[in-house]
Amino acid sequence: MRTLCSSTLIGEFFIIGFAGLVAMKDPSLSVSTVWLVSGVAMLLCVLMCAVVTRPGGVALGWVLQIALIASGVFVPTMYFMGAVFAGLWWASVHFGRKVDEAKARFAAEG
Repeated sequence: MRTLCSSTLIGEFFIIGFAGLVAMKDPSLSVSTVWLVSGVAMLLCVLMCAVVTRPGGVALGWVLQIALIASGVFVPTMYFMGAVFAGLWWASVHFGRKVDEAKARFAAEG
């Protein structure tokens, strides 16, 4: 599960960075605020790669997915991208758990 979820989070890292570049063009947003929020979100993506398999890691990932969708208020394309990454997050968790279970069964048999 860790590999799939971490891959999704690293993809989100880049998407958040690109969304920050787009948000900078909005005259109602200050550049420092855009990069503070984007930078914190990007940092969270990287840090979450380390804690995704710990208790609460997946739930924290869902919070990040909701925040990504909500960022569509400032960059409308993020509604779509957030939904795509929420789907990827679900798939990463769902199929990652199945792979982990299969590995555990295989190890128990061998």
